[in-house]
Amino acid sequence: MTHVFDSRLVRLLGSLRFRLAVAGIAALGMGIAITTAVLLHRAEIDMLRSRERLELASAVRTARLLSRHMTDLHQALQASAPQTEPGLAGTGERAKGVQAAGLRLHAGGLFDEVAESSDGDDSLLVVVTDASGHVLAHPDPGLIGGPVAREPRLTNALLRWREAGVPIGPAGLLLGGAQQTVAAAGVAGSDWTVWRLRNRAEVLQPLIAGRAEALRWALALLVIFGTLLLALLSWLLGPLARLQARAERLFDGSLAAQDGWPAVGGEIGRLTRVLRHVSAERAQLETFNHQVIQRLESVMAAAPVGIVFTRAQRFELVSRQFCKLFCSEEGSLLGQPAQTIFGSDSDYRHFIELAVAAFAEGRAYDGEWQMLRKDGGRFWARLRGQPVDWQDPDSGTIWTVHDITDEVGARRALEWAATHDALTGLANRPAFEARLARLFDALPRSLPAALVVFDLDRFKPVNDRYGHAAGDAMLREVAAAAAGCVRAGDLIVRLGGDEFALLLERCPVDVATRIAGQLQRAIATIRLPWDGQMLDIGASVGVAALDAASAGPAAWLAAADRACYRAKEAGRGRVCVATADAPAEPAH
Repeated sequence: MTHVFDSRLVRLLGSLRFRLAVAGIAALGMGIAITTAVLLHRAEIDMLRSRERLELASAVRTARLLSRHMTDLHQALQASAPQTEPGLAGTGERAKGVQAAGLRLHAGGLFDEVAESSDGDDSLLVVVTDASGHVLAHPDPGLIGGPVAREPRLTNALLRWREAGVPIGPAGLLLGGAQQTVAAAGVAGSDWTVWRLRNRAEVLQPLIAGRAEALRWALALLVIFGTLLLALLSWLLGPLARLQARAERLFDGSLAAQDGWPAVGGEIGRLTRVLRHVSAERAQLETFNHQVIQRLESVMAAAPVGIVFTRAQRFELVSRQFCKLFCSEEGSLLGQPAQTIFGSDSDYRHFIELAVAAFAEGRAYDGEWQMLRKDGGRFWARLRGQPVDWQDPDSGTIWTVHDITDEVGARRALEWAATHDALTGLANRPAFEARLARLFDALPRSLPAALVVFDLDRFKPVNDRYGHAAGDAMLREVAAAAAGCVRAGDLIVRLGGDEFALLLERCPVDVATRIAGQLQRAIATIRLPWDGQMLDIGASVGVAALDAASAGPAAWLAAADRACYRAKEAGRGRVCVATADAPAEPAH
């Protein structure tokens, strides 16, 4: 039951109506989100501007109130000064001092009104300062009389005011920052300034709460709209589901080509008519193909080579000879992938690439491949093929398969004989010269390299006394000994008679000299039993290093030859080293 539910859920999530519903919901959600964001941003701006205007008006109102009270206090003190200190009437400076002291004593009640204006509102700070930078009124009594620097919230506002360079008059000034709304107004008739600071986050708190509520409503609307949209699309796309069900039975032979299609209009109706037409055309094509295949089967039955018809890279028709080649029955091959008869998957992929390229160029394919029989045996075959219809590659391909194992073997034997010595199996002189030519063409990238030439000592007596058969056997022993002394990529060459060479690429001369010494000792240890005797020989070895100034392959070989002859002249059974242009020097 769970599996059925899961499969239905997967089909729903992958259906067109679900994708359209998701797209509609996404578009609606994006529109709502963008509209809400723009409106909320405008609302934030308007709310902050409104609050700034209110704070500025309050600061101005408070400054006017302070100015009026100061004027009243000043007049009262002037009226009472002659009565309280008649002796001071003649001394102006002392009279002013008494008036200022009286003004300060009476100002406490006035500032109490200022401090009370922010009671109960933690987001609002109201402060009165004088021109000397001291706090005259503050909600915190401990800051009154102290410097402004002790109130950090006011410090930033004062800094912005000083940077602006604009005086704060009775008309007020806005000095808003990123975190605060700041309004300041000067008190007329004094050097006092009223500051009102309010936290912007607190101002916007109602709007933030409204944003959360709007988000909840938007989500609810999206869910409702999505459900309704999905239901509407399910109803509108119902005919499409019926069309899909009929299209899935397009290859069902139990239904006539014109039966089972939904009767609808609009785009789905036009699509239905197209598919009905395709179904009818396909039925006609199947009939035609069946007739062609019947004729082809007759031809294939009489063909002396393997013939196979493939479509979509699977066997649809196979001849008797084809089955015989692959040791299989017809029933076990039909419907199987063509890949099963190839020696490897990589061979098959490469074959497909070549065949597709040939067909695209309008020519038949012809190639040789190693094939795989049912019993695991392998053989070489020539494959020739071309499409049944060049204009329609999907119509299938006709292939002929011919066993060419014997031909391939003979050709490879000839190719091997052209580059190898028949007696020893080593490379021959033409192969050696071709390799030398490639090495010189790559100079100086092919450096370092060394050439080792060695000539057998005491070989002629073996050949003369015990016959050519013994000489041939000894040459084969020498070839085996040399193969055991070199690297996998080195070339061992029989130049002719009892003369051999080693071509050591990517090999410094000191390493080549060491290899030459190993070779000389290996040959010296050869013991060939023959007619009750143990035959032995030796070798004289010459080494020549390659450099960028070498005249050519012939000069390099001549240098190695001279080194070899120098080793013989020095007593045989030794190694001499020379460059391509200098006399040989004994290695030991």
